[in-house]
Amino acid sequence: MDRGIPPDKVIITVAQTGAITNKSLNPNVPEQPAEIADSAYDCYNEGAAICHIHARDASGENTSEIGIFRDIHGRIREKCNLILQDSTGGGPNLSQEERIRCLDAGPEMASLNMGTLMRVSGPYKGIPWSNMPQEIDYYVGEMAKRGIKPEMEVYSHAMLAEVRRLIADGLVGKPYYVNMVLGMRYQGAEPATPDTLASMVRQLPAEAIFNCTAVGSAQTSLGTMAMIMGGCVRVGLEDNIYYRKGELAESNAQLVARMARIARELGKEPATPDEARQYLGLKNI
Repeated sequence: MDRGIPPDKVIITVAQTGAITNKSLNPNVPEQPAEIADSAYDCYNEGAAICHIHARDASGENTSEIGIFRDIHGRIREKCNLILQDSTGGGPNLSQEERIRCLDAGPEMASLNMGTLMRVSGPYKGIPWSNMPQEIDYYVGEMAKRGIKPEMEVYSHAMLAEVRRLIADGLVGKPYYVNMVLGMRYQGAEPATPDTLASMVRQLPAEAIFNCTAVGSAQTSLGTMAMIMGGCVRVGLEDNIYYRKGELAESNAQLVARMARIARELGKEPATPDEARQYLGLKNI
């Protein structure tokens, strides 16, 4: 299946920190700028091309502080040329206004959540995560002003309708980049199963590059399936704190290295950051 990426290449994204995982769950989760940058460089050396970034304050809480995002960016840039992709999902403690502040830190890409979700467990159970159509339009407009490519995150089949709407309205440019987040029951995502992934890929719009983010134990198996189907893959401690059942991952780089090894067994070489920029229509830095 031709998805705008050469069949012998794959783009690997690493999501290192997230909004929920922390050192109490796995002490190897990087939270502060220096450790995020060090981890990112290790992931770059193992084959990652994109670094998905969440920021934490000094106490480890989610933050929208621009200075912290800029600090993370600067530290990574001193080490390597990974594509910087900031999260506008932020965390459940952040407001709409706070979530979008990271765009002013100047990432090359940013997440664009394609629908409203309901948190079904944890301390924020019963509180919706609002991404109404007008809010999506505002976010994508702010990205367009800054030349930031949206990474359209879909958690269910229904969210693909919003992807098609943005395309029909000319609000996003080719190649479209769609990240399918599966298995995040906490926020109401569809199950991380082969049937779900295959069904969503069949319904993708033409000229869309897709990425698979499978949460938990499905990270490796569905990531492998996505690569076989011509897509990209995301790994990292944001989505999965284990290397195998009962064994905490030693680092984000360990998870990247495994996916890169599987990719090579499938005849695919992990794309470099500049190759990924070419495939995604980004400017080389």
